[in-house]
Amino acid sequence: MGISRAQASKDINSYINDHPENIAYDSSTKAYVLGPNFKERYITLDSFTYLNDLLSITNEVPNRNSDWIVYQPEILKSSVPIRGLDALTLRNVLFACEQHKELQISYQSMSSPDPEDRVIVPHALAHDGFRWHARALCSKDQVFKDFVLGRILKSALGEQSDVDASTDEDWHQTITLKIAPHPGLSENQRRIVELDYAMNDGAAELSVRKCLLFYNLKRLGLDVDTSIRAPQDQHIVLINDGEVRAALERGRR
Repeated sequence: MGISRAQASKDINSYINDHPENIAYDSSTKAYVLGPNFKERYITLDSFTYLNDLLSITNEVPNRNSDWIVYQPEILKSSVPIRGLDALTLRNVLFACEQHKELQISYQSMSSPDPEDRVIVPHALAHDGFRWHARALCSKDQVFKDFVLGRILKSALGEQSDVDASTDEDWHQTITLKIAPHPGLSENQRRIVELDYAMNDGAAELSVRKCLLFYNLKRLGLDVDTSIRAPQDQHIVLINDGEVRAALERGRR
């Protein structure tokens, strides 16, 4: 931890004096351990952060909190397909973002049978939970769009651009999703859904960027009419459905 043994001993003794109920000496391991009546004093217990740190370790991603995890249980995670992504494509996208340049690309969309040549001006990256996108102005359509990085077949840096990223309204605007347990669930089932989603007074709010609204709705199963799915399959509903649908439609124009 970057301190001397003498300093460590001094810090431990100071902690013992201030909070004797929190720490005990284990002679079998010759180490200080949590006391039987331990109560946190300098940090806030956060299950979400701890589990995210465990996930980072599982993914072999360096994490500054990893050294604090004494016990690591065996962990399994669901597998997802590896998304193909050319390193040169990513490099060019990053260069274009950093240097405010146009990017000439050959792009295969799902709305066109063949690849199309386009000129885009990327300013950021976005992740929808499964895939990476370049958030960019499309020179052809003159609107900001999401371009799936794996669908960029060719790329080359172009001219300097004066496109202002602050004009990407959907990137900067946030939409609030208000969710609640499905009314078709029993009282006990609704209560467990409230706990599962950390709801207060039977509801929770999720703030999302407008440009990622569709992806968020899809991941939550809210991209379709929730009444057509069984409550046991679709645990939550969207309270402000009309407001959110209107925002989604405005974004498609």
